Amino acid sequence: MRQKGSRFLAVVEAAPEPAAARQVLEELRRLYPDATHHCWAWRLGHPPSERSSDAGEPSGTAGRPMLDALRGADLTDVAAVVARWFGGTKLGRGGLARAYAGAVRLALEELPVARRVPTVRFRLELPYDRVGPLQRLVHPPEVEIVATDLNQAMLDLGIERPRIGVCALNPHAGEGGLFGREDVDVIAPVVESYRVEVG
Repeated sequence: MRQKGSRFLAVVEAAPEPAAARQVLEELRRLYPDATHHCWAWRLGHPPSERSSDAGEPSGTAGRPMLDALRGADLTDVAAVVARWFGGTKLGRGGLARAYAGAVRLALEELPVARRVPTVRFRLELPYDRVGPLQRLVHPPEVEIVATDLNQAMLDLGIERPRIGVCALNPHAGEGGLFGREDVDVIAPVVESYRVEVG
């Protein structure tokens, strides 16, 4: 991308951890050591931890607009680096911010994404005659039966984290009070993980 003689090259890549995000930055520095600036932003984890750097540009004109572009795309576990070659004409604070954010948005148009849904897995123990009714209450993808052991009348449920507030506060609730506290025991929240949906 060009703005008044300056060239901007944006790279946006998946980065599940800070070391991976730093690797994206170091790789662009290695490939383009002649660039005037290598500005960067990343959002990692859930909820996202965010960092950015103007890398010598005026404060707030590069890293923050790049971060805003990542936020606007509602992405996490992602790093963006923009290399700029100064073209001799100053762009001003607003021009720089628009150029850096615009470069990231252009790169995002080419980025394949996967939706990662935070989940928590619960293990339930319940009487055998309650297994069928509970299975009818489960509505994927928000709640999925991960595994069943009918010999011990146990179910593993994977529950999306946004739904956990309701499920965790009242794990025994069912239609018409089907599951009273004496019927169902939540053995443990077993694992926190992600369900990945590519699309």
